Amino acid sequence: MSAVGDAVHVLPVINALKRANPRTRITWILQPGPAALVRGHRSVDEIVVFDRARGLRAFTDVASAMSKRRFDLVINLQVYFKAGIVTASTHAPIKLGFDRARARDMNWLFTNRKIPTHPIQHVQDQYFEFLTALGVSAEPVEWDLGPWPKERQWQREFVASIDRPIASIVVATSKPEKDWLPERWAVVSDALYENFGMQVVLVGGRTERELNAERIVLERTTHRPRSELGSGLRNLVSILDASALVLSPDTGPLHMSVALNRPTISLMGYTNPKRTGPYRRFHDLLIDAYGEPGENYPITMENRPGRMKRIETRHVLEKVQLWRDRYARRAGT
Repeated sequence: MSAVGDAVHVLPVINALKRANPRTRITWILQPGPAALVRGHRSVDEIVVFDRARGLRAFTDVASAMSKRRFDLVINLQVYFKAGIVTASTHAPIKLGFDRARARDMNWLFTNRKIPTHPIQHVQDQYFEFLTALGVSAEPVEWDLGPWPKERQWQREFVASIDRPIASIVVATSKPEKDWLPERWAVVSDALYENFGMQVVLVGGRTERELNAERIVLERTTHRPRSELGSGLRNLVSILDASALVLSPDTGPLHMSVALNRPTISLMGYTNPKRTGPYRRFHDLLIDAYGEPGENYPITMENRPGRMKRIETRHVLEKVQLWRDRYARRAGT
């Protein structure tokens, strides 16, 4: 019921449940965006859409859908009140949620079983705590995000239309505090073209802020990048999968790229990289503006505003060079 990045983190959980018992039938309550991303996934049997844009009707819609269903287990992977209300509308003998210390907005009131109290850790590992409570192994961690067979033709046609290795840039996020400056993206875009022989593709949605970032990048670049803003989440999977390199602030496509095992340069300053950064992969490509030099900060939910502007274009290009040395040459890119 949260953002795209959280949905990506849930995929290894449901894959593990299916792996433990292939007869398990999984119904997933999702907002429209994440629903579009995972619809058709091999481990998702049914999706019930929670359309937050409908206001209170979103809750009555889900309650109506849940009145016709009975479950053996409900897992509440969110800590917010809205998820608690939806959990209350479900029918199951066991409703498993976060411990009281981590559940916010009285969310703990709506579950009758809690996972053990645990220090804050990476979001992915927090979700794996639910598997531990159920006696299910999270290993091997599998996302299986795609592209799926029916999507391969679109991907082939997209790749055939570009004559250079693809560098995808995620131009903006859902929160302005997590964004990098678009004029700096423009400098990086030209450098990727001139110095690294890559074709830049701008990706993301079509919110006002994303469109404004796109406009600035297109106006300031000498070598015009290709814009695929608004191409849809499933096409975005194909684009990221076809990319030799992805550059992104902390947002859903970052976690999609990591799930697809595509080298990803992460730009992080507002959110804690130890909690929401790339999971297990490409830490050498992470640009950490969240901490002070040499600071061994703890894993917390604290945000630090104003730090994304600390990231300079040279920091990003240094990571691009590192990518070339460690990843591109190994892959023959």
